[in-house]
Amino acid sequence: MRRLLSFVAVLVILPVTPALAADLGELLDESRQASYTAEQVISCSTPDGARTAVVEIEQAGGSIHVSGEVEVSSGYGGWESVQGDSVVTRALVKAAETTVEPMYSLDDGTAHPFLNRKAGLYRLYEGDVLRGELVVDGATGAMLGVTTYNGDGTVYCERRFIEFDPTPPESPPSTLPPTGAIEPTDSESALPEVLGDFKRLDIYQDDDGVVFAYYSDGFFSFAVFETRAVVTLDDGASVTFGRGSYVRSFTPGQAIYVWQTGSGGMALVGDLPPDMHEDVLAGLPTPTDPGLLQRLWRSLFG
Repeated sequence: MRRLLSFVAVLVILPVTPALAADLGELLDESRQASYTAEQVISCSTPDGARTAVVEIEQAGGSIHVSGEVEVSSGYGGWESVQGDSVVTRALVKAAETTVEPMYSLDDGTAHPFLNRKAGLYRLYEGDVLRGELVVDGATGAMLGVTTYNGDGTVYCERRFIEFDPTPPESPPSTLPPTGAIEPTDSESALPEVLGDFKRLDIYQDDDGVVFAYYSDGFFSFAVFETRAVVTLDDGASVTFGRGSYVRSFTPGQAIYVWQTGSGGMALVGDLPPDMHEDVLAGLPTPTDPGLLQRLWRSLFG
């Protein structure tokens, strides 16, 4: 179900974050308001091998445009994905104004020159465990680099600018008025309010009946999708956790899981480190084999 997977990739790359009740929130908000053009390297060490990418970024006035194999624009909750000359997906998603009590502590920061600029290095801890390092430009507040860590202290992903120009883009990135806007729904869902240390912020449903929820722990985030159709990953690898088998794929900065349940297909897409995956998946419906006839029916008719 390619449309679903291209859709979730955009949602999680550029989410509407919840209000945060700590200095971390202030750093992230200030970074989103900075204006600049930059080139960024994303490098991740995953259980399935290295994943890397180079992207170009333009940001101004709270809107951001990311150029790579698929171009993405986002601003004030609106986003669109463009491939070639065609708009692939466009929507407006507004996460609830929910405050997520931070489970992380942020140190006071130290001077850390970066790209010949004055910058500060801030370390993010979960208890005594280092989970992230943020390099923040002293003049603009832009996030020049972010490194995230696994629970054992090894590096999971590094995002760093290799070029940075604090001059606002000549043509500021803009998000077109969304069509087919997606708004939070009040519909009941079996998706839990809490998964591990992550809190559910909102639930949405698109015109095709795909239900999805957005979760955050104040820094990392992911989305969970429920659909009546089969969700497939062409480049996925089979992995087994305690209760069943999933198909998993990593892209630079994200992990994607898909599986089937008794009532349909599910997908999880997020930026959380691999050591958090099993606890989150354990709170969701168990993978099941619906049988040949039911799989065929779902693949043909949803």
